[in-house]
Amino acid sequence: MEYDQKVKNRMRRVEGQVKGVLQMMEEGRDCREVVMQLRAIKSAIDRTVGVVVSTNLEACVRESIESGEETSDKVQEAIDLLVKSN
Repeated sequence: MEYDQKVKNRMRRVEGQVKGVLQMMEEGRDCREVVMQLRAIKSAIDRTVGVVVSTNLEACVRESIESGEETSDKVQEAIDLLVKSN
């Protein structure tokens, strides 16, 4: 699968957020501030997982339809990936 630039940019933002949290920890910032930023990172990652799975699902279903295959297995696999990621 080829990942588009938007997904890569999302991950770069997450990377920046992680670096920011490490900086906060090194500065001895308040626990609540650190946890709030960690939640933001988790949310960003969860949204990215959704984008990656949905993009992949679309491509897989399109390929299955073109080749005359059943798509329900692909859809179930995508749902399983989303459930496991949470």
